Amino acid sequence: MATSQLTASSVTASARNLASLQGLRLSTVKFSSFGTLKPGALTSRSFKRLVVKAATVVAPKYTSVKPLGDRVLVKIKETEEKTEGGILLPTTAQSKPQGGEVVAVGEGKTIGNTKLESSVKTGAQVIYSKYAGTEVEFNGANHLLLKEDDIVGLLETDDIKDLKPLNNRVFIKVSEAEEKTAGGLLLTEASKEKPSIGTVIAVGPGTLDEEGNLKPLSVSPGNTVLYSKYAGNDFKGNDGSNYITLRATDVMAVLS
Repeated sequence: MATSQLTASSVTASARNLASLQGLRLSTVKFSSFGTLKPGALTSRSFKRLVVKAATVVAPKYTSVKPLGDRVLVKIKETEEKTEGGILLPTTAQSKPQGGEVVAVGEGKTIGNTKLESSVKTGAQVIYSKYAGTEVEFNGANHLLLKEDDIVGLLETDDIKDLKPLNNRVFIKVSEAEEKTAGGLLLTEASKEKPSIGTVIAVGPGTLDEEGNLKPLSVSPGNTVLYSKYAGNDFKGNDGSNYITLRATDVMAVLS
C-alpha cells in the first residue's frame, strides 16, 4: 500500500491533534516502532515515527489501469460487515480481505531468454498475501496492484480448503495444538503453542529455472511436514480447521 512517512523531527503529534490529519481514518494509522495503536492510546512521549497508510486514489478522468510486467490488478472482495449469526461488526473487528477478482494483468515476465505470460487470467478469483501490493481506489471500488508472485492461489468456492496453490506455494492443513501438557494439565487457548506441523493438501506446479524450465516441488499432497513457525498466511476453513499457505522453501522436513 502507498506509504507516507513523517518523523518526530518534522511533526509533533498527540492523541488530541492526531485527528487533524484530515481525510485519514484513525484505524489506518500505524506506528512502525511498536505496531498498530488504537485511537487515544498515543502520547507525545511515546511518539517516535509515524507511518500513515492510505489507498492511492485514481482521479475519475482516468478510465483504466494497465498493470506492467508481472503485476496484476485485483478488485478486492468486500469486507464482511456481519457475522454468520447476523451481528453487525464494528470497523475495527472486520477482518482485512485477502481475496478478490483479477480485472487486469501485465504482459508477463522474462526469465533468462524466456518470455512468460501471467499464470492468472482476468476473471480469476484469487487469494493473496496479507500485506502485499498497493491499494488503489478506482471506479468507486478498492483494488490491489500487486506482483503475480504475491498471489497465493486460486479459489473458486467460498471455502479455503478448496484453494489451488500457484507457483512454489504449499497448502497445508495444520495439526491441532496440544490440549494438555506432558503432565496432564489442560492448556488454555492463549497458552497453546502454535503448531508447525501439518499435512500437505495441495502444492503449486513448481518454480522456473533460469531457462524457463519447470522444477516440481519436493513435497507432495499427503506428506506430513515440519515448517517454519512464523511463515506463510493463516486461514480458517468453514469446518473450523486451520490451514496455512507458505513457500516450499519454508518447509523444513517431511515426517514419517
